[in-house]
Amino acid sequence: MTRKAEKRRTTRETDVEVKIDLDGQGHAKIATGIGFLDHMFELFARHGLFDLEISCKGDLHIDPHHSVEDIAITLGQAFSEALGDKSGIVRYGVSYVPMDETLARAVVDLSGRAYFVYRVENPRDRIGELDTELVEHFWRSFAGEVRCNLHIEILYGANQHHITEAIFKSTARAMSAATRISDRIEGVLSTKGIL
Repeated sequence: MTRKAEKRRTTRETDVEVKIDLDGQGHAKIATGIGFLDHMFELFARHGLFDLEISCKGDLHIDPHHSVEDIAITLGQAFSEALGDKSGIVRYGVSYVPMDETLARAVVDLSGRAYFVYRVENPRDRIGELDTELVEHFWRSFAGEVRCNLHIEILYGANQHHITEAIFKSTARAMSAATRISDRIEGVLSTKGIL
């Protein structure tokens, strides 16, 4: 069973292409036009052990919002498609990731129901070309397309780069744990029979 997907989203504001392999080795080829965001997706792929390609041509002369949102939508759709019917997946994932003075926690349930909780204080408004408020918007849009429960929290931290990096790493590891296949699970891990 291959758990791969390719998605494209084209609007008047962006042209986004995403390829993902949930059972990869953490290879990434990223070109969003937003340097810091490229770095975060490279971390996400590496620490989740997902092979990931993202390209985005967006209206960055306006601001990064459209690009960030459309990448989140497209990546979420690709992730959902790669999961297929979710047969055999562990479903839940939890990860704590420290980054120097910062500690992040991400918890996910690939339940088929979208819900998002984000408890993060941003000491800075911007990192490079990326508005820090867009990190929350990215994960909210992603969770909506994957149709998962996603809870992200910074337990403590001070440096904005460390905070954002810990968020991407912990979410990657939680998603990796939740997507893992267990030979002990027949069908889907739900008393309803579907996820």
